[in-house]
Amino acid sequence: MDDRAKGTRKGRAAAGKVDTAKVDLTAVVVAVSDNEPCVLTIGQADTLPSGPLALEHRSLQSGLRAWVEEQTGHPLGYIEQLYTFADRDRAGTELAQRVISISYLALTRKEHATDPSRSGWQSWYEYFPWEDHRGGTPPMVGDIFRPRLLEWADGADDQATRLERRRRAAIAFGFDDRPWNEDLALKRYELLYEAALVEEATRGSVLPPPVRGKSMVADHRRILATGIARLRSKIKYRPVVFELMPPAFTLLQLQRTVEALAGRLIHKSNFRRLIEQHELVEETGDTATETGGRPAKLYRFRHAVLEEGEVAGAKLPLARG
Repeated sequence: MDDRAKGTRKGRAAAGKVDTAKVDLTAVVVAVSDNEPCVLTIGQADTLPSGPLALEHRSLQSGLRAWVEEQTGHPLGYIEQLYTFADRDRAGTELAQRVISISYLALTRKEHATDPSRSGWQSWYEYFPWEDHRGGTPPMVGDIFRPRLLEWADGADDQATRLERRRRAAIAFGFDDRPWNEDLALKRYELLYEAALVEEATRGSVLPPPVRGKSMVADHRRILATGIARLRSKIKYRPVVFELMPPAFTLLQLQRTVEALAGRLIHKSNFRRLIEQHELVEETGDTATETGGRPAKLYRFRHAVLEEGEVAGAKLPLARG
């Protein structure tokens, strides 16, 4: 083989090393337990179930289901594709290979797990404490985020950028009397990352991040934020919340589940009126005794709703106070 051929092969090999990509399948598996939205994790509760797409996987979904069940012992029910992440620095600079992650959102119930010792459930507010507004606006939003984000905005080189950063922060976090929008969970995390206010953006730095919230490996917290934003938006116009409910439930249990996911309180009477108006549930004929209360009627999801398509456009009455 002449030198030219050897050089060509060497060049191709070098190019292949630079251009190769690994495809991961990542799952945001969500359940609600004791009025807390939980996410299924592995490792030190800092990793979402995931694994590489392999030749033996018949499809993306079958590969995802196989990895989740192998790593957690948890079979998946409802899943939908979430997003594809392919940023060059998504897994850190220590990896020479481009990592592409195709993520999925899965809704389930904790009792479906067959081997809970291999995984754990964590409240997603452990990773995003600023997203839980059921008890009012968390103090960290005004006490920490506002001054830090304003400092970051004012540190821009030009006036246009400074104004744009202030505007983005105000919209995302409800500053300057703007309303809090629970659907902007991903935008809030990305803004905090850009301002270097979360640990994932400060790895390798001697300065600790100035905000609370458990970090995750690679960009798994960003993937989780994407799942939260998608689910919060979707429960307002599609009956996916019933994937998280037991076969029979009270209306109060249903309301508390929606509130847990949204991180917001709901107007009780308006919520029940909406449920009745769209005929989302039907009575089972049984009752349940809730702690300290009188027997409450048990309901089940009315599956005919899916065929009738009557829920499209229905907005949940989330409290705005």
